[in-house]
Amino acid sequence: MMKVHFKFTILIRFFQLGILTFFTILTFSRLAAQVLQTSAAARLQGLKKRPLLIKTSPLDTIRFRNIGPSVMSGRVVDVDVNPGDPTEFYIAYATGGLWHTKNNGQSFVPLFDNENVSCIGDIAVNWKSHEIWVGTGEANSSRSSYAGIGVYKSTDTGKTWQYLGLPESHHIGKIVLHPQDPNTVWVAVTGHLYSPNKERGVYKTSDGGKTWKQVLFVDENTGAIDMDINQKNPSELYACMWYKERRAWNFTASGHSSGIYKSGDGGNTWKLITGSLSGFPAGKNVGRSGIAIFQSNPQIIYACLDNQDLRPDTATKKQDTTTYALADFKKISKEDFLRLDKKRLDSFFIKHNFNLKYNDSTVKEMVRNNKLKPTAIYEYLVDETSDFPTPLIGCEVYKSENGGSTWKKVNTKGLDLYNTYGYYFGKISVSPVNQNKLLISGFNLMLSEDGGKTFNSTDRTSTHGDWHGCWINPARDSNWIGGNDGGVNITYDNGQHWFKANAPAVGQFYAIDVDYLDPYNVYGGLQDNGVWYGPSNYSAGDDRDYEYPDAWKNLGGGDGMQVQVDRRDNTTVFIGSQFGFYERKSTTQKATTSIHPMPDLGEQQLRYNWQTPILLSRHNEDILYFGTERFYRTMNKGNNFSALSGDLTAGKKTGNVPFGTLTTISESPLKFGLLYCGTDDGNIQVSKDGGYTWTLVSSRLPQHLYVSRVVASQYHEGRVYATLNGYRSDNFTPWLYVSEDYGKSWSQLGENLPPEPLNVVREDPKKEDILYVGSDNGVYASFNGGKSFMTLGNNLPRVPVHDIAIQKIANDIVVGTHGRSIYIASLNNVHKIYNAQQK
Repeated sequence: MMKVHFKFTILIRFFQLGILTFFTILTFSRLAAQVLQTSAAARLQGLKKRPLLIKTSPLDTIRFRNIGPSVMSGRVVDVDVNPGDPTEFYIAYATGGLWHTKNNGQSFVPLFDNENVSCIGDIAVNWKSHEIWVGTGEANSSRSSYAGIGVYKSTDTGKTWQYLGLPESHHIGKIVLHPQDPNTVWVAVTGHLYSPNKERGVYKTSDGGKTWKQVLFVDENTGAIDMDINQKNPSELYACMWYKERRAWNFTASGHSSGIYKSGDGGNTWKLITGSLSGFPAGKNVGRSGIAIFQSNPQIIYACLDNQDLRPDTATKKQDTTTYALADFKKISKEDFLRLDKKRLDSFFIKHNFNLKYNDSTVKEMVRNNKLKPTAIYEYLVDETSDFPTPLIGCEVYKSENGGSTWKKVNTKGLDLYNTYGYYFGKISVSPVNQNKLLISGFNLMLSEDGGKTFNSTDRTSTHGDWHGCWINPARDSNWIGGNDGGVNITYDNGQHWFKANAPAVGQFYAIDVDYLDPYNVYGGLQDNGVWYGPSNYSAGDDRDYEYPDAWKNLGGGDGMQVQVDRRDNTTVFIGSQFGFYERKSTTQKATTSIHPMPDLGEQQLRYNWQTPILLSRHNEDILYFGTERFYRTMNKGNNFSALSGDLTAGKKTGNVPFGTLTTISESPLKFGLLYCGTDDGNIQVSKDGGYTWTLVSSRLPQHLYVSRVVASQYHEGRVYATLNGYRSDNFTPWLYVSEDYGKSWSQLGENLPPEPLNVVREDPKKEDILYVGSDNGVYASFNGGKSFMTLGNNLPRVPVHDIAIQKIANDIVVGTHGRSIYIASLNNVHKIYNAQQK
């Protein structure tokens, strides 16, 4: 259903990368300091604030209700299945916590909602004792892979949890249990996502997690992403090490220190087994790898590799004589440009979706009169088109028949499985009873039944793309349980048919909005799962009436982003996907209008944030604002746009991710044309004339932070709030500020908040002193204008909150979580408690 999300091939180089900032500030007074990662000690000490806020909160009687969706699920990172009874299994979601089923996925129970984090990297279950081990922090290194704080263990099937340490791990790729000794466990630590750290590598405990020893370390940028153990000889282990450097503007996903290591003494010492003479690739382009031992004969090992080398350009290419290639314009002279064939040039413009004003005659006239360089077409498209002479090799499968001493590539054809973002994938499974039966996980789930020579996709209309692993039943190896970005799928016939086990409401929302119908609808964009809307009176649950269609409806594909609803008719919506591809459509009609401001030919390419901001003016909902690095406005619902500003960021930064972009736009509810915008590199700008002129007002704030939200007050014209986010600096400070003079001066708020980066701030619709903030770990409320905060509600899981909407007529607060779908609570009781405290 949602597979259109990776077909924007013109942007494929950028899809692999996240888009936030790397530098920040330690304190308000040290404006020039380089941001430092928050230490584990500071995080753990700061997390003690939250229980105190819960204990003392007068709002602990407030209850939220979940309205879904569950029809569209969230990203699964691991599945652990009871081999004696495959109808019992655990699911670990990237940001949605841990869930347990005993009825083959018909219903699930959450088990991890009261711990300090809900993001998980891997789980392991001892099915003899039913001990559960949880490694927190997703290891897929995505733009929404949140940092964990280490390892937890439960000895009572998830009723209670014991924290076992490794707080600097942040992201955990694998937990391996000793098959005989329950006290011996190994953990593959991927490490920090946006900064180097020496705590990466493989850790071992021999006392059930009381103490840990780092037994394999390569360097501060190389972490452990996968492991496997010889069940017949547990002293023999394999670990996949992966070099990566992620920054807001650039991602290096491979390096010389990537490779597979082997231990023959229970993980105490290790040896690299994928050197240059092993048959396995080596060098700077070795990326992420995964490994699987054929346990019936542990000398046989399979590994998958994200090979970042370029493919040999050996294929004979038939030249397309109907159009031109982009390379034809790279060094073309004026004279040669004017001699280009008319039909072929016009065909090129159509193929690349140029504005209709550009055609053979108009562009040649501009070149002839020196208004346009002959190379302008190449320069116009090169930032959005892969400039590689040939594609990357991507996924490869290797086999060893001698315990890893030597390797041989087994796939005979290229595997277009990773679409150049192999950092997001990398799991391989082998049937426990058939060494020739393999599954590799990527955009598709691919099956080989000939030892990896050939593969075929097992994806069907009932499955979702982007697979992150698949369990194979040892008693019936045609039965698999796999996880992907759309939840869990189960098959009993080798992937010929699947059904979804997506009862949990674990949607990963980026942004939400509400209409003003009765009952009202909630709209939102989900990670990798498009844009959906559903009624506010819906009740999420696993007892669904399949005689009727689901209450939640899909509006668009891609990674769903921001949504704006025209409240004059409550049917016209503006929705979009990653990097600014928006459209206007109606919930009652099929027609759509594409909205994607583009520069004129000859101008520099625009930079679009992953979550490109849009905003409908509530003063006149024909007016839509749109942010790239510039501020755009349309007066006719997006039919055409005007650029009202120059670059409002600190400027372009060299790298393979669009950076230096607008992230948030706000307009004063009290004054039309009083506008604010924030950027991913720390700028906050204000315009008092509708966007024609702008003034930088953030120079006295901490610098170079991602501005997650600016919100103009509904109570005072000069008041504006801002949240700054250091998540992509591995900094967890909750920065919240208010200005009473249009940003000339700022005061810091919320200094009692725990160390959780902030994503959103909202004012209460009726009480000026009440504020709400959403962090990477929940929702907080303030009764004193933000000076101090308390937890809101007693049943919200500790999950990232990306957005908050207020429905003023219903007096509801609507919480868009990135991992547990949508929650709603009435503000009537909040106001009663507030009023009682004022007496």
